[in-house]
Amino acid sequence: MTTSRKEIRNIIRKLRNSLTEEQQKEAEQNLTINFSQHVKLPKNARIGVYLENDGELRTNLLIQTLWSKGMDLYLPVIHPFSGVTLLFQQYEKNSPMRQNRYAILEPELNCSHICPLAQLDYLLLPLVAFDDAGNRLGMGGGYYDRTLARYYREQWQQPKLIGLAHDCQKVAALPTEAWDVPLPTIITPQQCYQW
Repeated sequence: MTTSRKEIRNIIRKLRNSLTEEQQKEAEQNLTINFSQHVKLPKNARIGVYLENDGELRTNLLIQTLWSKGMDLYLPVIHPFSGVTLLFQQYEKNSPMRQNRYAILEPELNCSHICPLAQLDYLLLPLVAFDDAGNRLGMGGGYYDRTLARYYREQWQQPKLIGLAHDCQKVAALPTEAWDVPLPTIITPQQCYQW
């Protein structure tokens, strides 16, 4: 009997939420080192990143490191009109923030600070689980799937997509749907997987 996406999502979410504060801090430090060793960023790169939620791999140290290297960072903001896709708004140390409908912090919407998806150099995506083929299982809302639909359909060259996850989020195989497209790169605190 195969395990459903919902069951895998529940199992892995419990697993990552069971990580101790010390394990989370160590994972965050190791991710930052691993990312820096495997991703050679162009000068002044535009990078979409996320703020962790629900036990996701922490990104604060990586964000601080990228800022120190002069990178422009962008956070996902739920689109105010469609409500089902994401916009990417510039994120700076003093950006005014608010909680979205999922209690995740995002910058207060400022249309002059939005970066079109195709103008990002990299997009770092959260995920719940991933498998040996690079398939990504998200939280189930489909925000990234809908946001990236045109990217996949038209085979854009950028942004380069990189999933970030704890090592414990890897499974042998995920059940996939027709709209699922594997990620070319997933970085964990201990590994860099490329397909």
